Amino acid sequence: MIYKHTHRPGFWLGFVDFFTAGLFFLFYMPFGGLQAELDTILGRRTQRYWVAYLLGIPTLFVYTLGWMARISEELKQKALELGIPGPHTSWWHMFGWNVFGALCFGPMIATHRFFGTLNQIEAALNAQAAASGGQNGET
Repeated sequence: MIYKHTHRPGFWLGFVDFFTAGLFFLFYMPFGGLQAELDTILGRRTQRYWVAYLLGIPTLFVYTLGWMARISEELKQKALELGIPGPHTSWWHMFGWNVFGALCFGPMIATHRFFGTLNQIEAALNAQAAASGGQNGET
């Protein structure tokens, strides 16, 4: 098994993050292994969340939202590439729920869909690794 966290509770992670004004993910991304997993899944080094967060402060977090939406779209493309049936996260899903649903659990719904897609991708990659004869050293 390559990925150990295939059952992340997206709604509750979004709930905690919303009420800590994004500070929760400043710690969860690097120390929870999420940033490294995104780098591995997307096949490139993604911008660090803390950089997106800091650039979001002077832009009223529009920059951070754009970063999250872009990562969401890349995850959607990866899910489609792996043949995972939807619904998936997407740029518009992340952006729309965070902007238009901000007063009514929108960020939690967006985070739930984000982690739902990520969990499915990681489970599919684990199944591929098992079918090909084991681990390839990634975590």
